[in-house]
Amino acid sequence: MKIVTQRDNLLKPLQQIGGVVERRQTLPILANVLINAEKDQLTITATDLEVEMKTSAQVESEGELDFTLPARKLIDICRALPEEAEIQLSVESERAVLKSGRSRFTLGILPAQDYPAIEPSVSSHHFAISQKLLKRLIDKTHFAMAQQDVRYYLNGMLLEVGDGMIRSVATDGHRLALSEANCELEEGVEVQVILPRKAVLELSRLLEDSEEKVEVEISSNHIRLKMGDTSFTSKLIDGKFPDYQRVIPKGFDKTVIADRDELKQALQRTSILSNEKYRGIRFQFTSGLLQLLAHNPEQEEAEEEMEIDYAGEELVIGFNVGYLIEVLGVIDASTVKLSLSDANSSCLIQDSDTDDNKYVIMPMRL
Repeated sequence: MKIVTQRDNLLKPLQQIGGVVERRQTLPILANVLINAEKDQLTITATDLEVEMKTSAQVESEGELDFTLPARKLIDICRALPEEAEIQLSVESERAVLKSGRSRFTLGILPAQDYPAIEPSVSSHHFAISQKLLKRLIDKTHFAMAQQDVRYYLNGMLLEVGDGMIRSVATDGHRLALSEANCELEEGVEVQVILPRKAVLELSRLLEDSEEKVEVEISSNHIRLKMGDTSFTSKLIDGKFPDYQRVIPKGFDKTVIADRDELKQALQRTSILSNEKYRGIRFQFTSGLLQLLAHNPEQEEAEEEMEIDYAGEELVIGFNVGYLIEVLGVIDASTVKLSLSDANSSCLIQDSDTDDNKYVIMPMRL
């Protein structure tokens, strides 16, 4: 029993699912990928018990094969082989043998029947959207997710579907990112789920900037996405996401329009001398002018000035410069709009020409 295929035909699906495999795992078998060959189709599965990814490729196979191999070693071997090299993979007496040209590798295997599978309950919601749209929603918001917060529901991204809209929201309690789009969905599709951090980051990597559809199935505790030859399954975070609509400030009396690139570069320069722990920068808005000031415990200071479109009263407010730089990094428009009211209220940042993406940053006391 053996599999014969080209190096790239095996390497591409392995690299696609490699991110799911945990480097440090409690079960040895989770360091492996499950390989199944049947009727000239190779299926490779990786899981960490939270997330599962399955992808397939066409190969030449003799008989049926079902075994698991160490993921990192297999990827490293395939990557090190010459391009367009032919690979033969077979199982011989509880060992897998990989041959290519004059190279031969013998790898330990673990039984396929011991490999854990994620079995979602019956899906209650089903819809399809373009990969490009879903990728945009994730990429515009995922940076605002919390990391290892005790409020576990913040360590992920809210995906909300309903009323012909699809929306992604992420917050860590200090900032919030929201992206939404019109979406043609069947009537009655209305759902709100929280995807865990790892699933969000893997999907950002997996989804392509194409109009091809991704089929989305949501059950009570899992989400499954199917695109082409790849299936992606993840557990959902069981919790209540904060009411994000209440977080988005309203009733502004100060609006600032600024050049995105110029503002981002000024912030990056000023941040060099900001306090490394708190990353606070003072913003002073006066008519037509923004002054930025940063200082640190070593008594070092950085100052910047830039022209802006602003005609309101003078306002001095502090922000975490890292949060602002991340927001400016995902905005596509050449100019950005900052909506403010006073030094103790949150700031709303948007593209100057669309309301599809909203970013809220809480002020800092400096």
